[in-house]
Amino acid sequence: MNKSWRPRILKIVLFVVVGTAVITGAVMALWNLLIPTLFTGVPTISFLQALGLLVLSRLLFGGFRRGGPGRMMRHRMTQLTDDEKAQLVASGGYCRGRRGFVVNDAKAEVPAA
Repeated sequence: MNKSWRPRILKIVLFVVVGTAVITGAVMALWNLLIPTLFTGVPTISFLQALGLLVLSRLLFGGFRRGGPGRMMRHRMTQLTDDEKAQLVASGGYCRGRRGFVVNDAKAEVPAA
């Protein structure tokens, strides 16, 4: 049995742990430098409290899915037909971003209902 996958998994786990520690340390440092200065009476936070704040903000604003919060909307947009995409773009109902769908003819006429 080939055991070459073990060092790779160990590197990934180590990278995740170190990355999480660095990001948590940055959150803690920014909180402790800025928040008590800006708002009187707010205490400084510990490393574990910064980790909890990071997890809470990730749950509230980003989720833990790959692709971020716009993933479902992008999936829905790919299910539209070309006519529906053209109608949506013409009506101004969708703001195309760098990950948005591309309509071949963005200046297409909106079909009469």
